[in-house]
Amino acid sequence: MSENTRLPDFLTDGPASAALTFVFAHGAGAPMDTPFMTFFAEGLAARGWRVMRFEFPYMARRREDGRKRPPDRMPALLESWRQVIEAMGPEKLVIGGKSMGGRMASLIAAETAVKGLACLGYPFHPAGRPERLRTEHLADLATPTLILQGTRDTLGNQTEVAGYDLSPNIRLHWAEDGDHDLKPRKASGRSQAQNWQEALAALDSFLQNLTNE
Repeated sequence: MSENTRLPDFLTDGPASAALTFVFAHGAGAPMDTPFMTFFAEGLAARGWRVMRFEFPYMARRREDGRKRPPDRMPALLESWRQVIEAMGPEKLVIGGKSMGGRMASLIAAETAVKGLACLGYPFHPAGRPERLRTEHLADLATPTLILQGTRDTLGNQTEVAGYDLSPNIRLHWAEDGDHDLKPRKASGRSQAQNWQEALAALDSFLQNLTNE
């Protein structure tokens, strides 16, 4: 890493002595301390995992001056991930994130020695453009992966995803009637709390399995 490269600031939860650290990146439009990000970070920490949240450069600048910006271009987003992994060492890391953050992690997982990958609300395609798939690299992904997805996610619902060519190393957890934030409709009879708690349990189980491999 260049001496002039500045690592992002982290929000850290959970014990430093944890068997694994989950590095958790945000989505395109919201920062690292949203209720969604905080729920999963603090929930995993309460189960004994270390969680480190960071922001991509465009979001860090927004925090400094309050101006909304579009995401950085993909090379800059991927470089941010590489810097974080290099600085922390991949051996005890699971990488992933919400939506775009998870997608960027999935694009570099194959080039690293991280233990696993976890994506919460993976954007399999842009909204309203199901023909523009973002799945080519997922067909032969060797990294153990968990994708937590709402059954009616507009960026990849359960029916659509069933037809994709995905690696056998990818496990899917479906949040019943969940949207891109795993939130169900009231008419479904389910609550956001139910879907989030079940997704958290699935993520905890995934990390437990990685420590036993």
